[in-house]
Amino acid sequence: MSTEKPHLLIPRYHMEVVRKFWLAGSHGGGWATAAALLFLVVLNFLRRRIRRRSVIVGAPAVEAVEHTSTSSIANIVTEDDLRELISSLQGGPAKDREAWQDVISKRNNSISYQAWRHKNTVGPPRYLSVTTFERCSPEMLRDFYMDSEFRKEWDNTLSSQDQLQVDNYTGTEVGRTIKKFPFLTQREYVLAWRVWEGQDNTFYCFIKECEHPLAPHQKKYVRVSHLRSGWCIRKVPGTDACEIRVVHEEANGMNVEMAKLAFAKGIWNYVCKMDRALRQYSSSYPRNSCSVLTMHHLIKKVPPSLETSTMEEHPETSNVVSVNKQSKSGENPSKLIAKGILLVGTIVCLSQAGSSVGAQVAMACILKKLTNNNNSKNNRNLTGNKGKKY
Repeated sequence: MSTEKPHLLIPRYHMEVVRKFWLAGSHGGGWATAAALLFLVVLNFLRRRIRRRSVIVGAPAVEAVEHTSTSSIANIVTEDDLRELISSLQGGPAKDREAWQDVISKRNNSISYQAWRHKNTVGPPRYLSVTTFERCSPEMLRDFYMDSEFRKEWDNTLSSQDQLQVDNYTGTEVGRTIKKFPFLTQREYVLAWRVWEGQDNTFYCFIKECEHPLAPHQKKYVRVSHLRSGWCIRKVPGTDACEIRVVHEEANGMNVEMAKLAFAKGIWNYVCKMDRALRQYSSSYPRNSCSVLTMHHLIKKVPPSLETSTMEEHPETSNVVSVNKQSKSGENPSKLIAKGILLVGTIVCLSQAGSSVGAQVAMACILKKLTNNNNSKNNRNLTGNKGKKY
């Protein structure tokens, strides 16, 4: 029985190479022995380099895993984050109505969307949203959300999205995303996330910002300094629909008021675009893309101590307005275009950090005046339309 240590064992074909060099050295001097040793040193170095590279980047995602919890990313996202996520998702307006402000509530034949903003006075805006997709399974919606390759096809806010590292033991992934911001510098997100599976085909994901050696800071991007986001996907009982409930906050360098306005004005169009992409995704499901296979391989079970049999019902939806039944202001199109140009110019001005305080206050007043004018006209229309039948 061999007494050699396992890590010193050399494959048979390597031993044959050494033997030939050694025999050659016995007849021609010590140069062959030295060459053989050098060959083994170089070979061992290359094998270690290839193994390390497969763990971090460049290899197929399902193979890019570590088998211990000693990696640098293992403890970025923890079960404590999952506990906090579940608590946040089960709260919201249903439990503390006074702390949340209505932002938007719309629906069409295939999707409904509601969003609320927390009335916190410090830090970035915190949003809670509930999106319900008709004719959709939780597994398909989960894969759609995690499919980075397909997202690049339909989400034109993305410039690039790359995986940096994964940890097989904890199921943590780290990636880098570059997003386009209209009229502004592109934003860079270096994020870590984990996905869990709960009871009854319920899925959770928690995402947070992090640092990584493969993503150094670059002057051409604005690095997002703070991001906390998470979601829960579950089937809507008694229907063929499923919902995703999202809690999200981020500090991306934008003016806070501008960020609130941009969200309120642009989110519904984005959600409708997402729904169209989901229907396209369903026509060729499952796709088995690299990012989805990685997620399937890394997904963990929700710990029994955190598991709940069912999520609480989402907040009331009495304010949902069909997108096809929105009130029309009847305003002259040319005036709408003019106001739209003024609104865009105002947003750009507010977004510039170098703008003077006076200029930003003036622009904020213009925004408020435009909003108040629109609200007052809508109110007059509603008053004047009382008693009319449609």
